Amino acid sequence: MHKFSTRDLTLAAIIAAVYAVLTVTLPVPQYVGIQCRLSEALTILPFFFPVATPGLAVGCFIANLFSPYPLDMIFGTLATLLACLVTQRMPSKWLAPLPPVIFNAVIVGAECAWYQVGFGPAFWPAYAFNAFTVGLGELLACYILGTILIRVLPRVSFLRPLIPQDRLARVSA
Repeated sequence: MHKFSTRDLTLAAIIAAVYAVLTVTLPVPQYVGIQCRLSEALTILPFFFPVATPGLAVGCFIANLFSPYPLDMIFGTLATLLACLVTQRMPSKWLAPLPPVIFNAVIVGAECAWYQVGFGPAFWPAYAFNAFTVGLGELLACYILGTILIRVLPRVSFLRPLIPQDRLARVSA
């Protein structure tokens, strides 16, 4: 098990704050079926920094405190946490943005459908629509903005020493 240093804890706290602030303050749909959380681009950070995972989970939880859907605090945070845990194990920069897209489409799509129609005969069509729209928003955030982060972060002189060498090798591959 990895012991958190003060630097790790500080990085996780900064990431949590940035995620929460971006989610709550940006004027784009954040808590509806058709959503595009630009802050979700940060979910690629565990590809470089495994300590980003708890920061993103906490940031997502804090942001979801503002959601009109109380279960979003549980299921939205769970989707982000699972996505981050898988992202940190991705073998290439091209696959790193994929887990947030999948986990959020499946979990948050189901949550949105349940809030809209409950578990009746209309659940599956509502789920298909919400999984598609949430997944599309994630795809835009993670594969456009997230890919930019993947290319830029290793070039930032302050951050480069914080990125483990094996992870830098995955970026150049």
